[in-house]
Amino acid sequence: MAEGKVRTGGAGARMRDVANAAGVSLMTVSRALREPQKLSEETRKAVLDAVQKIGYVPNSIAANLASNRSSVVGQIIPSIQNSLYADTAKGTSDVLRTAGLHLLLADSGYSLNEEEALIGALLAQRVCGLVLHNTDHTPRALQMIARAGIPVIETGDMPRTPLDMVVSYSNADAAKAMTVHLGSRGYRRIGLVTLDTRINRRARERQRGYLAGLRALGLKKDTLLISEVAPGLTSGAHAMVDMMTRAPDVDAIFFAGDVLAIGALFETQRRGWKVPHRVAIAGFDDLDILQHTVPRLTCLRLPRLEIGRRSAEALLERMRGSKEAVRLDLGFEVIQREST
Repeated sequence: MAEGKVRTGGAGARMRDVANAAGVSLMTVSRALREPQKLSEETRKAVLDAVQKIGYVPNSIAANLASNRSSVVGQIIPSIQNSLYADTAKGTSDVLRTAGLHLLLADSGYSLNEEEALIGALLAQRVCGLVLHNTDHTPRALQMIARAGIPVIETGDMPRTPLDMVVSYSNADAAKAMTVHLGSRGYRRIGLVTLDTRINRRARERQRGYLAGLRALGLKKDTLLISEVAPGLTSGAHAMVDMMTRAPDVDAIFFAGDVLAIGALFETQRRGWKVPHRVAIAGFDDLDILQHTVPRLTCLRLPRLEIGRRSAEALLERMRGSKEAVRLDLGFEVIQREST
């Protein structure tokens, strides 16, 4: 092939062809593909444009073995079926994409053991960072992460002792704020429905915040007004009927999850119970559908998209050499609507 001529066509194209097309060195091409955060935006774009034009396909497996790192960040969420996590994943992906990195998403199914297995699988792929929704982890998961020596972000809560960095909000503070808000609206028999607190730290923290809210209102804990259920619309519906049966004087129920709250609302409509006149309902997450139910549901609004963005930004800063211990609480907002 004549000097300066560029070869095109996938496996036939070489890294040298990309370097010639972009007018940069082989080392610069290598960094653009493996460590894009170390290059300027202009240089990175020139290389990536050349890669696309030529059709060069890098040997990721060989590159990963050589560098001990890939250009992929692993993110583990509790459920791909739950749309709550979509905004966080999108925020993470959007920021990583601008830096030439990619996001690999995995579903732990609300299981710490499954999270452990996924962490092992992602580390075996030499991911350059991890974003974990959970803030509880198995001992083996902790050992694997410690040995890997890569940046880690936790996003599901504000733990006292994070693994590395944390970008989130306080579940306890949010639940307390909603409970106090309901009290300020005149409700005094306030119930709580959460997921199983034995296996879900977020549920435990939300219950802790609810109890703190009751104390702030001068109200006593009543076990008849506290339920723990499985995820899903049906669970919310059953929880509503169960609590109304066990404690007929309940005047407001705080569902620590919007899907539960929506299931409960559907059940009140089926039975002809007026909301909020017979019982008020509040949720936790502000799914889009909450603005379209009748009545519209009061809830907590959480900055999930921003959590994803800021998590990715913190990962990138760490990869660029920052030693900052990121502890970022992005807060929440109580959204008052007709259901309370």
